[in-house]
This record gives sequence, C-alpha cells and structure tokens, in this order.
Amino acid sequence: RLSCIRNNIWLASCGVLSSGLAVLSSFGLMLFCGVPFVVTVANAPFLILGVGVDDMFIMIASWEQSLRKKEKSSVKSLLAETYAEAALSVTITTLTDVLAFFIGTWTAFPSVRSFCLYTGTAFVFCYVYTMTFFGAVLVLNHRREQGNRHWLTCMRVDVGKDQAENSCLYNACCIGSCSRQPSQPGGEHPMSIFFKKYYGPFVTNKWIKLLMVLLYGAYLGGSVYGCTQIREGIDLRNLANDDSYVIPYYDDDEKYFSTYGPRVMVVITESVDYWNESVRLGIESCAQNLE
Repeated sequence: RLSCIRNNIWLASCGVLSSGLAVLSSFGLMLFCGVPFVVTVANAPFLILGVGVDDMFIMIASWEQSLRKKEKSSVKSLLAETYAEAALSVTITTLTDVLAFFIGTWTAFPSVRSFCLYTGTAFVFCYVYTMTFFGAVLVLNHRREQGNRHWLTCMRVDVGKDQAENSCLYNACCIGSCSRQPSQPGGEHPMSIFFKKYYGPFVTNKWIKLLMVLLYGAYLGGSVYGCTQIREGIDLRNLANDDSYVIPYYDDDEKYFSTYGPRVMVVITESVDYWNESVRLGIESCAQNLE
C-alpha cells in the first residue's frame, strides 16, 4: 500500500524472519543432537521460506477479513477470529509436510535421511513461530495502525491544516498522500472478488464438477501407473549439465564396459616401501592373482 500507515513492509519482513528463526532453531537442534550436516541440507531454508511465507499470507488474509467483519472489536476477538480461520489451514499443510519428510527418514541413503530430518524439524518450528511470534507481530502492527503511526519511524502521523504548507514530496513520505489525507483502509482485495464472484460459481457448476472428478480420476490412474514404473537408484548423468564432458563418459562406460560388472578396488591400509623392489613385485603379484 502507498499509505505510510497501512503499509505492511515490517509485517512482511517479520514473516520472513519467522522462517529464518525456524531454520536456525531446527539446524541448531539437529546439530546439538549429532545429526550429520550434509550438502543437500543447504537446500532446506528455501523450502522453509516458501512454506513460511505462504503461512504468512494466510494469516494476513484472515486478519484482514476479521478486521473488515469486526472493525471495532477488541484485539483478542480479532486474533481469535484470525486463528479460527487460518490455523486449520496452516496446521493441515504443516502436518502433511512434516509427515512427508519424516517418512523420508526411512530411506537407505544417509544424506537423504539427514535432509529429511533437518527439513521436517524446520517445518515444526516454522509452525510454532507462525502461531506465536507472527501472531504477536500482527497485533503490534494493528496497534501501530490504530495509533496512526508511520510504518518506518513509528512516529504519530497528524493530518491538519499545518500540512498544507508542506511540499508534495514531504506529504507523500510522511503522510502517504500528496493530498495531505492518509489513505483509508481499502475494501476487499481484487483477487478475493475474482474468486468469490467468478471462479467460485464456475467450479461449483455441476458439469464442471463432473469434469473435475473425471480429470482427477485420470490423474490418479496415471499416478498409480507411474508408481509401478519407478526404479530405485540414481543416474549420475542427471547430476551434470547437458554439455558436460561427464555425459559422454558415462555413455561410453555403459556402452563398452557395462557387461563387466562393477569395478573392484583394493586399498592397502598400511605404509608401503615402494622403493623396495621385492615389495613392488609382491604388489604386482597380488594384483595378478586378483585378476
């Protein structure tokens, strides 16, 4: 919003901060418990940020709806209404995410197991911070707006006759409008109007509902078929760029040497006197016997 009072930059920043706190808490707990940190875990913060910001939008949207319904209600009733609307959605999405990642800890790959442990725990902390920390931030931001305070400096914004002498730039920065009148709380969001007036009636049509059921059935059938075609393993070519020299190397290796089976490597764990000719002959003899 352009209004210096209704602007929610700090609110959005605290939503991102909430995700960051969840990442720090989960990483700290896992490291304290001795769970190994692998390179793939470095991708977890991006997943947590996406889910945390999504929860933030749900909370803000529910708060705005509660504010429009009960504009003169107390903060407690507004926050209760917000949690009643948003907490169920946030809880269900968190449970499904946590369940999915904790199931992934059953895998045989240690790196994937660590990644799922770190990420699943971060989702739990993200939920806790959204329900506690971000709810408190919503209340503080509401009190700032009720006190007619600037979003950046938190100084009270007074609109009176003395502002008539100020420049347009000053009024835009300190009031939020060149007309020296702070913008009033806006109406319903255009996206909400679209879903309510157009998308909702469209998808509730009986023919559209039948089409949705048929499409979902086709999707479900394709998913079941795809599960039967999954092969466990990893193709190293998929980890390299398309123009990498690794691709033709693995192609040739599979074409010419795949029939010989896996490579066998011998490791000598003790120190060896390679300068001694008899030792070198012994190593060569050992290699020939293995061949």
